[in-house]
Amino acid sequence: MPDFRVFETDEFLKQLQKLTPRDTGFLRKKLDDYVYPQVKRQPFAGRNIKKLKGYSPDSWRYRIGRFRLFYAIDQRRHIIFFLTVDFRKDAY
Repeated sequence: MPDFRVFETDEFLKQLQKLTPRDTGFLRKKLDDYVYPQVKRQPFAGRNIKKLKGYSPDSWRYRIGRFRLFYAIDQRRHIIFFLTVDFRKDAY
């Protein structure tokens, strides 16, 4: 099965810009080194991945320390849409 492609939505990028430069740098490094390689291969399950209940379309959460990244998956086109990122305390 081919790897999924990752697409960062405008909302996701806007939320990243609202963070401090330190937090943005931390997240960018984690995204590039860990998150994107993992979700490209296996976006449905993993140690830090959880499917959210009651969301339409189906959505997943990726945990990175005190941050939560939310994404949706287009299985037909093999694309992962990163929707937003937020602090855990504000995410739910």
